[in-house]
Amino acid sequence: MINIAEKFENSWMDKCLEIPGDMPGNVVENFGFDYYSPLVSRSPKIKGILQLVKKVAKNNSSLLIQGETGTGKELIADIIQFISYRKSKPYIKVNCTALPDSLLESELFGRENGAFTGTCQQEIGKFERAHEGTLFLDEIGDMNPITQSKILRVMRDKEFTRVGGNKTIQVDVRIIAATNKNLGQEIERRNFRLELYYGLNIVTIELPPLRERREDILPIAEFFRRKFSKELRKPTRSFTKETKDLLENHSWFGNIRELRNLVERAVLVVDDGEEISVDDFALSGKEFFLAGGRNRRKNLENKNQKLYNLKKQEKEHIFNALEISRWKQKDAAIMLGISNKSLNYKIKHHGIKYAG
Repeated sequence: MINIAEKFENSWMDKCLEIPGDMPGNVVENFGFDYYSPLVSRSPKIKGILQLVKKVAKNNSSLLIQGETGTGKELIADIIQFISYRKSKPYIKVNCTALPDSLLESELFGRENGAFTGTCQQEIGKFERAHEGTLFLDEIGDMNPITQSKILRVMRDKEFTRVGGNKTIQVDVRIIAATNKNLGQEIERRNFRLELYYGLNIVTIELPPLRERREDILPIAEFFRRKFSKELRKPTRSFTKETKDLLENHSWFGNIRELRNLVERAVLVVDDGEEISVDDFALSGKEFFLAGGRNRRKNLENKNQKLYNLKKQEKEHIFNALEISRWKQKDAAIMLGISNKSLNYKIKHHGIKYAG
């Protein structure tokens, strides 16, 4: 980690923000794969997020990173740590969903001898281990309210006691939290403490889903193709045109994580030195056709399955929803079960015009 962190200075961030979406061949060699992937972007939203990251990384304020599963929240937290003044100090990560409530508290704060039946030794918690460094609390929206209140106390008083102990322990820890939940709704449901939300929400970074930054799909796919080709020592030649169309039109509800996994699978199965085709991706038939796939049409026809022109059907559904909602896109998006931004993209994609 430290070796990578040493590369992430101010000049590094400045250069990355200037790199165009067409990723130069030597970029992955110079900066490494996993920690460069958030920067492979043509999206103005991501460029804005990286500018914000550059501004907030150097202070000690708590940060909240929000976004759907697979959007890269942990990678953004990594970048913040690696260009912060705490980069040479401990960087401790805790997945708040990985442990039951009964164990999460002792994992965070440690425990004294005999705190639990069968325990016979003192255990240091994550907060102590992160002293003078950074603690990343992933999926904090799933943390139970009792533990939340203790996190709030540490943030406010910079001290805590181990489970089963009385000694007060002083700590200096920066907290970066991430969640895929809507914390406003969780507060209304009394699942999340308002005071903790305000404590974390000094700066909030909202990561958009991949389907709302489609200009990034092909650059990121190419990034991962090079990554896995190198790691697997297997030469591959970009993607076929049909594959690129498929990638650009897929919904990507699993976001970058889904794209990464599919490209890794494709690199594994494609023949050495060949372009990656649609047959190398593990998309279901439904996903394939919704994304505009065509090559499997003959195979399905041979099985006497009736085919539908899904692109035409989608356009008709969108047009009907717009008419019913009197061309109010927000209402039409709710009817269709998609976001307003996704609907706006599809309207432009299908060339739908207002029929007033």
